[in-house]
Amino acid sequence: MPDFETFRLVLEGLVAGLGVTVLVALSSLAIGLALGFALSLVREFTRTRAVHFAIDAYVELLRNIPALTHLFILYFGLASLGLRLSSIAAAILGLGLIGAAVTCDIFRAGFRSLPKGQVEASFAVGLTPRQTIVSILTPQAMRIALPGLGNYAVQLVKDTSVVSAIAAPEIMFFARSMVTSSFQTTLIYATAAGLYLLLSLPLMQCVRVLESHYGKLKG
Repeated sequence: MPDFETFRLVLEGLVAGLGVTVLVALSSLAIGLALGFALSLVREFTRTRAVHFAIDAYVELLRNIPALTHLFILYFGLASLGLRLSSIAAAILGLGLIGAAVTCDIFRAGFRSLPKGQVEASFAVGLTPRQTIVSILTPQAMRIALPGLGNYAVQLVKDTSVVSAIAAPEIMFFARSMVTSSFQTTLIYATAAGLYLLLSLPLMQCVRVLESHYGKLKG
């Protein structure tokens, strides 16, 4: 049975990758939310079929191909074409682009659940399309989309573990290296799981607080 000193050394080794895990998660989350929201607006409030087709194709492509495949294309595939990204940059870009496809659908579901009469009512009182989207539709859609976005954010934290496959020095990268050298498999992977849990639980709590806040505003 591993002693406390062994556990301390394992924890120190894994914490070395904690900063990169947080960096990748937050950066890709920002890309996913911003790009996904923009895509959902374009998809819902334009009438150009070519644009609809392009966005739908993007969403289906990135949602239905494994994340690891996207990372390999960005990290190894682009390098073979002369465009070399660092492992961290490829991880952030890859997970961010996948996140945009996921959040696009979440935001669209929020917009589509709103009564269509709100748009006509907004125009009737003199609001412009931009004012209607920003001031009337978006706050309501965000409240509806919040649970889905929270689940996506928590899933993203866990998905950062796959970026170790392209040598991004995050938690699982160090875990795999330590298992190879020490063979403390159960202890190392259990400790890594605990670190991911410590990252996910506060994030989920923040989502619950926001849901409660929006629920009070609605009431």
